[in-house]
Amino acid sequence: MTATFCGHGDCLDIPELRAWLASCVEALIAEGADTFYLGGYGDFDRIAASVVWKLKDKYPHIESILVLAYLGREVNADKYHRTMYPPIESVPMRFAITARNHWMVDNSDVLVAYILLDGGGAADTRRYAIRRKKRIINYKSEAEQ
Repeated sequence: MTATFCGHGDCLDIPELRAWLASCVEALIAEGADTFYLGGYGDFDRIAASVVWKLKDKYPHIESILVLAYLGREVNADKYHRTMYPPIESVPMRFAITARNHWMVDNSDVLVAYILLDGGGAADTRRYAIRRKKRIINYKSEAEQ
């Protein structure tokens, strides 16, 4: 099972969010998740990458993958097991992040989201996941979608 993450660049309640993510990721691992796609931008992605990286000690079979939106740019891949570039090379640069996010959703079974506001790229990615009928687990949500 593959999970992907999306969320706002700025996060509130980081200790609570980190604890929620650890619980969420462990539950997904128990369901069979072993691959975790991350975009690498903003607080939420950094926190999620850190959580998955730390859980690798307990679950050595899992892998966190930094999915790149651009080739040839410097990235900090310290908290990822590897990087990859999806087949989006024909997409204009200004749409690369959106195309990458759509690829991550399309190639995942579940979206783990930190969406508190209805605007921005993370909310757009969640709407895309809803249209694609993906399972969504959202922070502070009443129920999964």
